[in-house]
Amino acid sequence: MKSINPATGKTIKTYKTYSEKGVKKIINSVDKTWHHWRSTSFMYRSQLMQNLSGLLKSKKVELAQLMALEMGKVKKEGFAEVEKCAWVCDYYAQNAELFLENETIPTEAFRSFVTYQPIGTVLAVMPWNFPFWQVFRFAAPTLMAGNTAVLKHASNVPGCALAIEELFREAGFPENVFRTLLIGSNQVGNVIKHAAVKAVSLTGSTPAGKSVASIAGSELKKCVLELGGSDPYVILKDANLEDAAFKCSAARLLNAGQSCIAAKRFIVVNEVYSEFLEYFTCEMNKANFGDPFDEETTMGPMARVDLRDELHRQVLDSIKKGAEVILGGEIPLKKGAFYPPTILENIKPGMPAYDEELFGPVASVIRVDDAKEAIKVANDTEFGLGAAIFTGDLKRGENLMEIQMDAGCCFVNDFVKSDPRLPFGGIKESGYGRELASHGIKEFMNVKTVVVN
Repeated sequence: MKSINPATGKTIKTYKTYSEKGVKKIINSVDKTWHHWRSTSFMYRSQLMQNLSGLLKSKKVELAQLMALEMGKVKKEGFAEVEKCAWVCDYYAQNAELFLENETIPTEAFRSFVTYQPIGTVLAVMPWNFPFWQVFRFAAPTLMAGNTAVLKHASNVPGCALAIEELFREAGFPENVFRTLLIGSNQVGNVIKHAAVKAVSLTGSTPAGKSVASIAGSELKKCVLELGGSDPYVILKDANLEDAAFKCSAARLLNAGQSCIAAKRFIVVNEVYSEFLEYFTCEMNKANFGDPFDEETTMGPMARVDLRDELHRQVLDSIKKGAEVILGGEIPLKKGAFYPPTILENIKPGMPAYDEELFGPVASVIRVDDAKEAIKVANDTEFGLGAAIFTGDLKRGENLMEIQMDAGCCFVNDFVKSDPRLPFGGIKESGYGRELASHGIKEFMNVKTVVVN
Protein backbone atom coordinates (compact mmCIF):
# COMPACT_ATOMS: atom_id res chain seq x y z
CA MET A 1 0.00 0.00 0.00
CA LYS A 2 1.63 3.23 -1.19
CA SER A 3 1.11 6.84 -0.19
CA ILE A 4 1.88 8.98 -3.27
CA ASN A 5 2.05 12.77 -3.43
CA PRO A 6 -0.41 13.69 -6.24
CA ALA A 7 1.32 17.03 -6.85
CA THR A 8 4.67 15.40 -7.68
CA GLY A 9 3.94 11.74 -8.32
CA LYS A 10 6.61 10.75 -5.78
CA THR A 11 6.07 7.96 -3.26
CA ILE A 12 5.88 9.30 0.30
CA LYS A 13 5.86 5.97 2.11
CA THR A 14 5.02 2.31 1.57
CA TYR A 15 2.89 0.47 4.13
CA LYS A 16 2.45 -3.25 4.68
CA THR A 17 -1.16 -4.39 4.55
CA TYR A 18 -2.51 -6.40 7.45
CA SER A 19 -2.87 -10.16 7.11
CA GLU A 20 -6.22 -11.91 7.49
CA LYS A 21 -5.00 -13.31 10.79
CA GLY A 22 -3.96 -9.86 11.99
CA VAL A 23 -7.30 -8.37 10.96
CA LYS A 24 -9.26 -11.03 12.85
CA LYS A 25 -7.15 -10.44 15.94
CA ILE A 26 -7.87 -6.70 15.84
CA ILE A 27 -11.62 -7.20 15.34
CA ASN A 28 -11.78 -9.69 18.19
CA SER A 29 -9.98 -7.19 20.45
CA VAL A 30 -12.38 -4.41 19.44
CA ASP A 31 -15.36 -6.68 20.10
CA LYS A 32 -13.99 -7.61 23.53
CA THR A 33 -13.54 -3.92 24.34
CA TRP A 34 -17.13 -3.17 23.26
CA HIS A 35 -18.54 -5.30 26.07
CA HIS A 36 -16.91 -2.87 28.50
CA TRP A 37 -17.29 0.33 26.45
CA ARG A 38 -21.08 -0.07 26.08
CA SER A 39 -21.49 0.17 29.87
CA THR A 40 -19.46 3.37 30.27
CA SER A 41 -21.34 6.57 31.09
CA PHE A 42 -22.16 9.33 28.64
CA MET A 43 -20.21 11.68 30.88
CA TYR A 44 -17.07 9.55 30.51
CA ARG A 45 -17.42 9.22 26.74
CA SER A 46 -18.17 12.92 26.45
CA GLN A 47 -14.98 13.88 28.27
CA LEU A 48 -12.89 11.71 25.96
CA MET A 49 -14.65 13.17 22.91
CA GLN A 50 -13.93 16.69 24.13
CA ASN A 51 -10.29 15.66 24.64
CA LEU A 52 -10.29 14.53 21.02
CA SER A 53 -11.74 17.83 19.86
CA GLY A 54 -9.00 19.74 21.64
CA LEU A 55 -6.35 17.46 20.20
CA LEU A 56 -7.64 18.03 16.67
CA LYS A 57 -7.48 21.79 17.13
CA SER A 58 -3.94 21.66 18.51
CA LYS A 59 -2.73 19.45 15.66
CA LYS A 60 -4.56 21.32 12.90
CA VAL A 61 -1.43 22.36 11.01
CA GLU A 62 0.23 18.96 10.88
CA LEU A 63 -3.00 17.17 9.96
CA ALA A 64 -3.68 19.64 7.14
CA GLN A 65 -0.14 19.09 5.88
CA LEU A 66 -0.70 15.34 5.91
CA MET A 67 -3.82 15.74 3.76
CA ALA A 68 -1.93 18.02 1.37
CA LEU A 69 0.79 15.40 1.00
CA GLU A 70 -1.42 12.35 0.55
CA MET A 71 -4.36 13.64 -1.51
CA GLY A 72 -3.54 17.19 -2.56
CA LYS A 73 -5.92 19.27 -0.45
CA VAL A 74 -4.81 22.91 -0.16
CA LYS A 75 -3.86 23.83 3.40
CA LYS A 76 -6.66 26.36 3.90
CA GLU A 77 -9.23 23.66 3.13
CA GLY A 78 -7.33 21.21 5.31
CA PHE A 79 -7.53 23.58 8.28
CA ALA A 80 -11.29 23.93 7.77
CA GLU A 81 -11.71 20.16 7.57
CA VAL A 82 -9.90 19.55 10.86
CA GLU A 83 -11.91 22.31 12.57
CA LYS A 84 -15.12 20.68 11.36
CA CYS A 85 -13.99 17.35 12.80
CA ALA A 86 -13.50 19.06 16.17
CA TRP A 87 -16.98 20.56 15.84
CA VAL A 88 -18.65 17.18 15.29
CA CYS A 89 -16.81 15.76 18.30
CA ASP A 90 -18.03 18.62 20.49
CA TYR A 91 -21.56 18.38 19.09
CA TYR A 92 -22.03 14.73 19.99
CA ALA A 93 -20.19 15.12 23.29
CA GLN A 94 -22.88 17.67 24.21
CA ASN A 95 -25.94 16.04 22.63
CA ALA A 96 -25.57 12.24 22.45
CA GLU A 97 -27.19 11.54 25.82
CA LEU A 98 -30.16 13.79 24.98
CA PHE A 99 -30.64 12.13 21.56
CA LEU A 100 -30.63 8.65 23.10
CA GLU A 101 -32.91 9.25 26.07
CA ASN A 102 -35.61 6.64 26.65
CA GLU A 103 -38.99 7.53 25.14
CA THR A 104 -42.10 6.71 27.17
CA ILE A 105 -45.04 5.57 25.02
CA PRO A 106 -48.52 5.52 26.66
CA THR A 107 -50.21 2.11 26.24
CA GLU A 108 -52.49 -0.15 28.31
CA ALA A 109 -49.38 -1.54 30.04
CA PHE A 110 -48.09 -0.40 33.43
CA ARG A 111 -45.15 1.10 31.55
CA SER A 112 -43.92 0.96 27.96
CA PHE A 113 -40.95 2.72 26.49
CA VAL A 114 -38.38 2.74 23.71
CA THR A 115 -34.71 2.52 24.59
CA TYR A 116 -31.69 2.91 22.30
CA GLN A 117 -28.93 0.38 22.88
CA PRO A 118 -25.59 -0.02 21.07
CA ILE A 119 -25.22 -3.02 18.77
CA GLY A 120 -21.46 -3.67 18.77
CA THR A 121 -18.61 -3.09 16.37
CA VAL A 122 -19.35 -1.09 13.22
CA LEU A 123 -17.15 -1.17 10.11
CA ALA A 124 -16.51 2.14 8.35
CA VAL A 125 -15.39 2.03 4.70
CA MET A 126 -14.27 5.56 3.93
CA PRO A 127 -13.00 7.56 0.91
CA TRP A 128 -9.93 9.73 0.38
CA ASN A 129 -11.54 13.04 -0.59
CA PHE A 130 -12.20 14.25 2.97
CA PRO A 131 -9.92 11.81 4.76
CA PHE A 132 -10.57 13.15 8.27
CA TRP A 133 -14.10 14.56 8.09
CA GLN A 134 -15.71 11.46 6.55
CA VAL A 135 -14.29 9.34 9.37
CA PHE A 136 -15.12 11.67 12.25
CA ARG A 137 -18.70 12.31 11.16
CA PHE A 138 -19.15 8.53 11.46
CA ALA A 139 -16.98 7.90 14.50
CA ALA A 140 -18.17 10.66 16.83
CA PRO A 141 -21.83 9.54 17.01
CA THR A 142 -20.97 5.85 16.75
CA LEU A 143 -18.61 5.88 19.73
CA MET A 144 -20.71 8.27 21.80
CA ALA A 145 -23.61 5.82 21.35
CA GLY A 146 -21.55 3.04 22.96
CA ASN A 147 -20.51 1.18 19.82
CA THR A 148 -16.92 0.47 18.81
CA ALA A 149 -15.47 0.88 15.31
CA VAL A 150 -12.98 -0.44 12.81
CA LEU A 151 -11.92 1.66 9.83
CA LYS A 152 -11.05 0.56 6.31
CA HIS A 153 -9.82 3.80 4.78
CA ALA A 154 -9.00 4.48 1.12
CA SER A 155 -5.73 2.86 0.07
CA ASN A 156 -4.12 6.14 -1.02
CA VAL A 157 -4.39 7.77 2.45
CA PRO A 158 -2.88 5.21 4.85
CA GLY A 159 -1.01 7.96 6.70
CA CYS A 160 -4.28 9.73 7.48
CA ALA A 161 -5.88 6.44 8.53
CA LEU A 162 -3.16 5.68 11.05
CA ALA A 163 -3.09 9.28 12.28
CA ILE A 164 -6.80 9.05 13.10
CA GLU A 165 -6.28 5.89 15.15
CA GLU A 166 -3.46 7.60 17.03
CA LEU A 167 -5.64 10.63 17.75
CA PHE A 168 -8.20 8.46 19.52
CA ARG A 169 -5.44 6.83 21.51
CA GLU A 170 -3.88 10.16 22.49
CA ALA A 171 -7.28 11.49 23.56
CA GLY A 172 -7.51 8.73 26.15
CA PHE A 173 -9.94 6.32 24.48
CA PRO A 174 -9.37 2.67 25.42
CA GLU A 175 -6.91 0.95 23.09
CA ASN A 176 -9.43 -0.98 21.01
CA VAL A 177 -12.45 1.29 20.87
CA PHE A 178 -11.37 2.56 17.44
CA ARG A 179 -8.91 0.73 15.19
CA THR A 180 -7.65 1.21 11.65
CA LEU A 181 -7.31 -1.78 9.32
CA LEU A 182 -4.71 -1.34 6.57
CA ILE A 183 -6.35 -3.67 4.07
CA GLY A 184 -7.25 -3.70 0.40
CA SER A 185 -10.77 -3.68 -1.02
CA ASN A 186 -10.56 -7.42 -1.61
CA GLN A 187 -10.43 -7.99 2.17
CA VAL A 188 -13.53 -5.97 3.03
CA GLY A 189 -15.96 -8.81 2.40
CA ASN A 190 -14.36 -11.00 5.05
CA VAL A 191 -14.46 -8.14 7.57
CA ILE A 192 -18.19 -7.67 6.96
CA LYS A 193 -18.74 -11.40 7.45
CA HIS A 194 -16.88 -11.44 10.79
CA ALA A 195 -19.41 -12.31 13.50
CA ALA A 196 -18.35 -9.37 15.69
CA VAL A 197 -19.04 -6.79 12.96
CA LYS A 198 -22.69 -5.81 13.29
CA ALA A 199 -23.12 -3.08 10.66
CA VAL A 200 -21.36 -1.11 7.93
CA SER A 201 -21.13 2.58 7.06
CA LEU A 202 -19.74 3.35 3.62
CA THR A 203 -19.04 6.62 1.89
CA GLY A 204 -17.85 6.19 -1.68
CA SER A 205 -18.89 5.39 -5.21
CA THR A 206 -22.20 3.83 -6.14
CA PRO A 207 -20.55 0.59 -7.43
CA ALA A 208 -18.63 0.28 -4.14
CA GLY A 209 -21.84 0.83 -2.20
CA LYS A 210 -23.70 -1.84 -4.15
CA SER A 211 -20.86 -4.32 -3.60
CA VAL A 212 -20.70 -3.73 0.15
CA ALA A 213 -24.49 -3.68 0.50
CA SER A 214 -24.83 -7.02 -1.29
CA ILE A 215 -22.38 -8.69 1.12
CA ALA A 216 -23.91 -7.03 4.16
CA GLY A 217 -27.38 -7.99 2.95
CA SER A 218 -26.41 -11.63 2.62
CA GLU A 219 -25.23 -11.45 6.25
CA LEU A 220 -28.36 -9.55 7.37
CA LYS A 221 -26.26 -6.63 8.57
CA LYS A 222 -27.40 -3.04 8.32
CA CYS A 223 -25.74 -0.50 6.03
CA VAL A 224 -25.66 3.26 5.81
CA LEU A 225 -24.53 4.30 2.34
CA GLU A 226 -23.50 7.81 1.25
CA LEU A 227 -22.63 7.40 -2.41
CA GLY A 228 -22.11 9.46 -5.54
CA GLY A 229 -23.91 12.59 -6.60
CA SER A 230 -24.46 14.80 -9.60
CA ASP A 231 -25.85 17.78 -7.74
CA PRO A 232 -27.98 20.20 -9.78
CA TYR A 233 -27.77 23.95 -9.13
CA VAL A 234 -30.78 25.75 -10.60
CA ILE A 235 -30.46 29.43 -11.53
CA LEU A 236 -33.82 31.19 -11.97
CA LYS A 237 -34.35 34.52 -13.70
CA ASP A 238 -34.82 36.48 -10.45
CA ALA A 239 -31.58 35.21 -8.88
CA ASN A 240 -28.74 37.49 -7.79
CA LEU A 241 -26.47 36.33 -10.60
CA GLU A 242 -23.18 37.62 -9.21
CA ASP A 243 -23.78 35.95 -5.87
CA ALA A 244 -24.97 32.77 -7.57
CA ALA A 245 -21.90 32.62 -9.82
CA PHE A 246 -19.56 33.10 -6.85
CA LYS A 247 -21.22 30.36 -4.78
CA CYS A 248 -21.57 28.00 -7.75
CA SER A 249 -17.88 28.35 -8.56
CA ALA A 250 -16.91 27.74 -4.93
CA ALA A 251 -19.17 24.71 -4.81
CA ARG A 252 -17.66 23.28 -8.00
CA LEU A 253 -13.98 23.85 -7.15
CA LEU A 254 -13.86 22.99 -3.44
CA ASN A 255 -11.40 20.11 -2.94
CA ALA A 256 -10.61 20.29 -6.69
CA GLY A 257 -14.21 19.32 -7.36
CA GLN A 258 -13.77 15.95 -5.67
CA SER A 259 -16.86 15.83 -3.49
CA CYS A 260 -20.09 13.87 -3.65
CA ILE A 261 -22.00 17.08 -2.83
CA ALA A 262 -20.01 19.34 -5.15
CA ALA A 263 -22.07 21.37 -7.60
CA LYS A 264 -21.88 19.51 -10.90
CA ARG A 265 -24.78 20.47 -13.19
CA PHE A 266 -25.71 24.15 -13.53
CA ILE A 267 -29.21 24.50 -14.93
CA VAL A 268 -29.90 28.07 -16.02
CA VAL A 269 -33.11 29.56 -17.40
CA ASN A 270 -32.72 31.08 -20.86
CA GLU A 271 -33.47 34.69 -19.85
CA VAL A 272 -30.32 34.97 -17.72
CA TYR A 273 -28.20 32.21 -19.27
CA SER A 274 -25.64 34.39 -21.05
CA GLU A 275 -25.25 36.81 -18.16
CA PHE A 276 -24.83 34.04 -15.60
CA LEU A 277 -22.33 32.19 -17.80
CA GLU A 278 -20.22 35.34 -18.08
CA TYR A 279 -20.11 35.81 -14.30
CA PHE A 280 -19.54 32.09 -13.73
CA THR A 281 -16.68 31.87 -16.23
CA CYS A 282 -15.01 34.84 -14.58
CA GLU A 283 -15.25 33.21 -11.14
CA MET A 284 -14.02 29.81 -12.33
CA ASN A 285 -11.13 31.47 -14.13
CA LYS A 286 -9.93 33.10 -10.91
CA ALA A 287 -8.82 29.74 -9.49
CA ASN A 288 -5.09 29.37 -9.02
CA PHE A 289 -4.36 25.65 -9.26
CA GLY A 290 -0.99 24.31 -8.25
CA ASP A 291 1.11 23.17 -5.29
CA PRO A 292 -1.24 22.66 -2.29
CA PHE A 293 1.52 23.90 0.05
CA ASP A 294 1.74 27.24 -1.76
CA GLU A 295 -0.19 29.96 0.08
CA GLU A 296 -1.32 31.45 -3.26
CA THR A 297 -2.88 28.17 -4.43
CA THR A 298 -6.66 27.97 -4.23
CA MET A 299 -7.06 24.53 -5.84
CA GLY A 300 -4.69 21.60 -5.58
CA PRO A 301 -4.23 18.57 -7.83
CA MET A 302 -6.71 15.75 -8.07
CA ALA A 303 -5.94 12.87 -5.72
CA ARG A 304 -4.54 10.45 -8.32
CA VAL A 305 -3.44 10.55 -11.94
CA ASP A 306 -5.83 7.74 -12.92
CA LEU A 307 -8.76 9.76 -11.53
CA ARG A 308 -7.62 12.82 -13.50
CA ASP A 309 -7.33 10.77 -16.67
CA GLU A 310 -10.79 9.26 -16.22
CA LEU A 311 -12.27 12.75 -15.78
CA HIS A 312 -10.54 13.91 -18.97
CA ARG A 313 -11.95 10.91 -20.82
CA GLN A 314 -15.45 11.97 -19.76
CA VAL A 315 -14.76 15.51 -20.98
CA LEU A 316 -13.45 14.33 -24.36
CA ASP A 317 -16.34 11.93 -24.81
CA SER A 318 -18.81 14.73 -24.07
CA ILE A 319 -17.06 16.99 -26.61
CA LYS A 320 -17.27 14.28 -29.26
CA LYS A 321 -21.01 14.16 -28.66
CA GLY A 322 -21.45 17.91 -29.09
CA ALA A 323 -20.47 19.62 -25.86
CA GLU A 324 -18.55 22.87 -26.21
CA VAL A 325 -15.63 23.99 -24.05
CA ILE A 326 -15.96 27.46 -22.53
CA LEU A 327 -12.98 27.15 -20.21
CA GLY A 328 -10.19 24.62 -19.58
CA GLY A 329 -10.63 21.09 -20.86
CA GLU A 330 -6.95 20.27 -21.43
CA ILE A 331 -4.45 18.43 -19.23
CA PRO A 332 -1.70 20.92 -18.27
CA LEU A 333 1.92 20.26 -19.20
CA LYS A 334 3.16 19.81 -15.64
CA LYS A 335 3.90 16.97 -13.28
CA GLY A 336 1.19 15.75 -10.99
CA ALA A 337 -2.51 14.95 -11.19
CA PHE A 338 -3.59 18.47 -12.13
CA TYR A 339 -6.70 19.39 -14.08
CA PRO A 340 -7.84 22.96 -14.75
CA PRO A 341 -11.22 24.47 -13.89
CA THR A 342 -13.37 23.55 -16.87
CA ILE A 343 -16.78 24.65 -18.15
CA LEU A 344 -18.77 22.72 -20.75
CA GLU A 345 -22.00 23.91 -22.36
CA ASN A 346 -24.47 22.58 -24.92
CA ILE A 347 -24.86 19.57 -22.63
CA LYS A 348 -27.42 16.95 -23.66
CA PRO A 349 -28.61 13.55 -22.42
CA GLY A 350 -26.30 10.79 -23.60
CA MET A 351 -23.15 12.72 -22.74
CA PRO A 352 -21.04 11.82 -19.69
CA ALA A 353 -21.29 15.49 -18.69
CA TYR A 354 -25.08 15.05 -18.41
CA ASP A 355 -25.51 11.43 -17.31
CA GLU A 356 -22.48 10.68 -15.13
CA GLU A 357 -20.85 12.08 -12.03
CA LEU A 358 -17.86 14.25 -12.97
CA PHE A 359 -15.60 13.90 -9.92
CA GLY A 360 -13.30 16.83 -10.54
CA PRO A 361 -13.32 20.56 -11.42
CA VAL A 362 -15.60 20.30 -14.48
CA ALA A 363 -18.92 22.19 -14.66
CA SER A 364 -21.78 21.19 -16.97
CA VAL A 365 -23.93 24.22 -17.87
CA ILE A 366 -27.40 23.43 -19.20
CA ARG A 367 -29.82 25.95 -20.74
CA VAL A 368 -33.58 25.54 -20.06
CA ASP A 369 -36.68 27.55 -20.89
CA ASP A 370 -38.21 28.01 -17.44
CA ALA A 371 -38.36 26.83 -13.84
CA LYS A 372 -40.57 23.87 -14.67
CA GLU A 373 -38.05 22.52 -17.17
CA ALA A 374 -35.20 23.30 -14.77
CA ILE A 375 -36.68 21.06 -12.06
CA LYS A 376 -37.35 18.33 -14.62
CA VAL A 377 -33.71 18.40 -15.79
CA ALA A 378 -32.46 18.60 -12.20
CA ASN A 379 -34.35 15.42 -11.34
CA ASP A 380 -33.30 13.68 -14.56
CA THR A 381 -30.47 11.78 -12.89
CA GLU A 382 -29.86 8.47 -11.18
CA PHE A 383 -28.44 10.37 -8.21
CA GLY A 384 -30.18 12.24 -5.41
CA LEU A 385 -27.71 13.57 -2.86
CA GLY A 386 -27.74 17.38 -2.88
CA ALA A 387 -29.36 20.21 -4.84
CA ALA A 388 -29.50 24.00 -4.75
CA ILE A 389 -31.65 26.73 -6.25
CA PHE A 390 -30.93 30.44 -6.63
CA THR A 391 -33.90 32.80 -6.69
CA GLY A 392 -35.06 36.13 -5.31
CA ASP A 393 -38.36 34.56 -4.26
CA LEU A 394 -37.47 32.66 -1.07
CA LYS A 395 -40.96 31.19 -0.60
CA ARG A 396 -40.97 29.83 -4.14
CA GLY A 397 -37.45 28.46 -3.74
CA GLU A 398 -38.37 26.78 -0.47
CA ASN A 399 -41.47 25.20 -2.03
CA LEU A 400 -39.56 23.88 -5.04
CA MET A 401 -36.88 22.37 -2.78
CA GLU A 402 -39.34 20.88 -0.29
CA ILE A 403 -41.87 19.39 -2.70
CA GLN A 404 -40.39 18.99 -6.17
CA MET A 405 -36.63 18.38 -5.88
CA ASP A 406 -35.54 14.73 -5.62
CA ALA A 407 -32.57 14.95 -3.25
CA GLY A 408 -31.66 14.38 0.38
CA CYS A 409 -30.06 17.79 1.04
CA CYS A 410 -31.61 20.88 -0.54
CA PHE A 411 -30.41 24.49 -0.25
CA VAL A 412 -31.86 27.83 -1.34
CA ASN A 413 -29.38 30.56 -2.33
CA ASP A 414 -26.39 28.67 -0.97
CA PHE A 415 -24.20 25.72 -1.83
CA VAL A 416 -24.78 22.26 -0.38
CA LYS A 417 -22.80 21.46 2.76
CA SER A 418 -22.98 19.05 5.68
CA ASP A 419 -23.64 20.27 9.22
CA PRO A 420 -23.50 18.15 12.41
CA ARG A 421 -26.90 19.60 13.43
CA LEU A 422 -28.69 18.43 10.26
CA PRO A 423 -29.24 14.92 8.87
CA PHE A 424 -27.12 14.16 5.82
CA GLY A 425 -27.65 11.58 3.07
CA GLY A 426 -29.28 10.87 -0.25
CA ILE A 427 -31.86 8.88 -2.21
CA LYS A 428 -31.82 6.81 -5.40
CA GLU A 429 -28.25 5.80 -6.41
CA SER A 430 -26.83 8.23 -3.87
CA GLY A 431 -27.55 5.71 -1.12
CA TYR A 432 -29.72 5.38 1.95
CA GLY A 433 -29.64 6.02 5.67
CA ARG A 434 -28.60 9.25 7.33
CA GLU A 435 -25.53 10.57 9.09
CA LEU A 436 -25.27 13.44 11.59
CA ALA A 437 -27.90 15.08 13.83
CA SER A 438 -30.11 12.89 16.02
CA HIS A 439 -30.98 10.76 12.99
CA GLY A 440 -27.38 9.68 12.42
CA ILE A 441 -26.62 8.54 15.95
CA LYS A 442 -29.67 6.25 15.93
CA GLU A 443 -28.73 4.40 12.72
CA PHE A 444 -26.54 1.86 14.53
CA MET A 445 -28.67 1.33 17.61
CA ASN A 446 -31.06 -1.37 18.71
CA VAL A 447 -34.36 0.52 18.92
CA LYS A 448 -35.69 -1.66 21.69
CA THR A 449 -39.28 -1.77 22.91
CA VAL A 450 -39.75 -2.54 26.62
CA VAL A 451 -43.23 -3.27 28.05
CA VAL A 452 -43.80 -3.70 31.80
CA ASN A 453 -46.97 -5.13 33.35
